[in-house]
Amino acid sequence: MRCAVPVTGGVLSPHFGHCEAFAIFDIDEAANKILKKELIASPAHQPGLLPAWLAEQGVTLVIAGGMGSRAQDIFQQNRISTVTGIMESDPEKVVQSYLDGELSGGPNICDH
Repeated sequence: MRCAVPVTGGVLSPHFGHCEAFAIFDIDEAANKILKKELIASPAHQPGLLPAWLAEQGVTLVIAGGMGSRAQDIFQQNRISTVTGIMESDPEKVVQSYLDGELSGGPNICDH
């Protein structure tokens, strides 16, 4: 599994589409373990671009604070799961909480 978390200044970005980079995690699902983490600069924001770009990176899960409904729809079309409404700032803790079954999304903080 590959998981992407939008980050700005090294912490989870509150708005998916305006992040500086994505923390991409390669995960061993059988062991619930993060194998590798890399930071990839986000391409310039254009509506609808990021879901396709992340699909090209092999991402199968996106964990974010806020994300527009159009982006969520495009992710679904690309068979990429999303979890939104996350307030934890540390991307690695967010992913590990997901793997441990302890991460629950909250209200999507993006209104478009």
